[in-house]
Amino acid sequence: MTAPVPRSTAALVTGCSSGIGRAAALALHEAGHPVFATARRPETLGDLADRGITTLALDVTDELSMVAAVEGVVGEHGAVGVLVNNAGYALQTPIEEGAMDDVRREFETNVFGLTRLVQLVLPGMRAQGWGRIVNIGSMGGRFTFAGGGFYHASKHAVEAISDALRLEVAPFGVRVSLVQPGPVQTAFGEAALETMDLPDGGPYEQFHTDLAARFAQAYGPKAAKSNVTPEAVAKAIVAAAGDHPRPRYAVGVLAKTLITTRRLTPDVVWDGLMRRVWPTPH
Repeated sequence: MTAPVPRSTAALVTGCSSGIGRAAALALHEAGHPVFATARRPETLGDLADRGITTLALDVTDELSMVAAVEGVVGEHGAVGVLVNNAGYALQTPIEEGAMDDVRREFETNVFGLTRLVQLVLPGMRAQGWGRIVNIGSMGGRFTFAGGGFYHASKHAVEAISDALRLEVAPFGVRVSLVQPGPVQTAFGEAALETMDLPDGGPYEQFHTDLAARFAQAYGPKAAKSNVTPEAVAKAIVAAAGDHPRPRYAVGVLAKTLITTRRLTPDVVWDGLMRRVWPTPH
């Protein structure tokens, strides 16, 4: 009789240099998981290493880097038990002005890297008959703001991938959860602002200015009280890594409200609402 494969609950978390990834690594560590916290620049993870968390270099746009990180976990624990796909950023630009190299980079980071890591960890999860895949989506996977079409498209893709994957791997004991935060008080907004070029002239000149101002407001000090904390998102991630994960975790009042509102609102009404609450070209 073949001996059962020992079950690994080791967690591989991407994008841990700050924000959600860092909070998730700490929360999973406190929950008893052996955690491998990763970032493109592992020198940013020193505080996590000081707490006993293993740190690794991982660039989700680089095949060799992804393979090496997964092999590192497998070498120590036999399998990646929990994969948290958190690495990502938000490209903000009108569709007409989107540079295709930037668009490709957005999808390489937010979609293709996520997909490849799933492919790399699944053989080990199937072999041990247990696994948890936690994909960090966004409330923006359910609707779209002007200027964010490429970012929202990437999160729509994560929604579709998660839905298909959940059905495909359930027979092997692997569960898939999608976490959908609202605005999170992290450096995410600053990173999005860095993708915005403010052109001198052109049909979208004022829109760029208005969009940058709206992002600064949405992630500024005055919004801190209403925005979701990284720790709140991390709590959902720990639940998704547990024994009874849900398919979806909308995190924050704004995420729950807007996801429901979009589902129930006709397009023409939604478009009117967006013109009142979010910048659009004019």
